[in-house]
Amino acid sequence: MIASHVLMIRPVRFGYNAETAVNNTFQQDGGDNTQDGALKEFDAFVTLLRAHDISVTVLNDTPTPHTPDAIFPNNWISFHPGGIACLYPMFAGNRRQERKALNAIKSAFTIRRFIDFTHYETQNLFLEGTGSMVFDRSRQIAYACLSPRTNEEVLHDFCRQMHFSPVVFHATDVNGQAVYHTNVMLCVAENFAVVCMESITDKREQDVLVNKLTETGKEIIPVTLAQMTCFAGNMLQLQSRSGKRFLILSNTARRALSPAQAGALEKYNELLSPAIPTIERNGGGSVRCMMAEVF
Repeated sequence: MIASHVLMIRPVRFGYNAETAVNNTFQQDGGDNTQDGALKEFDAFVTLLRAHDISVTVLNDTPTPHTPDAIFPNNWISFHPGGIACLYPMFAGNRRQERKALNAIKSAFTIRRFIDFTHYETQNLFLEGTGSMVFDRSRQIAYACLSPRTNEEVLHDFCRQMHFSPVVFHATDVNGQAVYHTNVMLCVAENFAVVCMESITDKREQDVLVNKLTETGKEIIPVTLAQMTCFAGNMLQLQSRSGKRFLILSNTARRALSPAQAGALEKYNELLSPAIPTIERNGGGSVRCMMAEVF
């Protein structure tokens, strides 16, 4: 199941978020004037998607309350067939305010049912949407590496209510810290998976992940820890309205791939690589984080 429509949030006060930086080692404080750069990168990204016949619904962030990470809507909401939308508990207090966009979303889409997991915030338990979980939607599987932002109890509650099967493991970055979001080390597409196996130190957990990906018909395309640091795991497969498949990855990630890796990916889809260095550096997330798939 591949989306041909995504929701994106246009930034108005984008910037480095100190509240998320405590466990997002991908973030770097770029100083002032990040909004102008982020806005140019965002608009060019949207133009690129639309030029390839991918539908994009753009909603504008609002200046207040200040939500520096509003450009990453996939963490707090996900859309599912049948008009279902899920709302997720967020680690950072100022990211919870991103739900201010709910009224605009209700106006833009027909939501028949909300499934709300945000009450877990009162217990300090978090599950940050399709950052925390990488879906194989066709097979109803949710892959998740546990971290301060990805709690196993909430994951199992999601899987129970949405009829998904969980595949749980642990992953660490080059500094030995827990990978904050699964979608920086794993991308699951229709016929392949990009995964940083080096980040999973437990051999048994590696085997479980490899076996599940293999039995569901995925070619496994590995990336290194150094490539993961360049967002080479943060990808999303989309399709045009006419059914042509694309893999969306940033220019940073594309340049980190070897010719052999790029060739393996191009067997399945054309690569689209927008340049978003300001967003990646200050936000600690890449292209996949900027798109919430709409079904």
